[in-house]
Amino acid sequence: MARATARHILVSSEEKCEALKAEIEGGRDFAEVAKENSSCPSGAQGGDLGSFGPGQMVREFDEVVFSGELNKVHGPVKTQFGYHLLEITSRS
Repeated sequence: MARATARHILVSSEEKCEALKAEIEGGRDFAEVAKENSSCPSGAQGGDLGSFGPGQMVREFDEVVFSGELNKVHGPVKTQFGYHLLEITSRS
């Protein structure tokens, strides 16, 4: 079964998500941005979601995490929770 590790940042607006993505792409550390901005409890760990398999996260997450490029910031990804930036750190 496929497994992935990823981290994310959850915010309430697409605009905020785009602004944070620009900061990260401009050189800011993903984990620091997550700690400062994410409304998910995982933000305290730099957005780290640990290891998970298909179906353990919402569908929109799975679509990105199990097909997207590794170590690249993806998003904004809209879910019922808000807007996410995702970084896939490994996949097997």
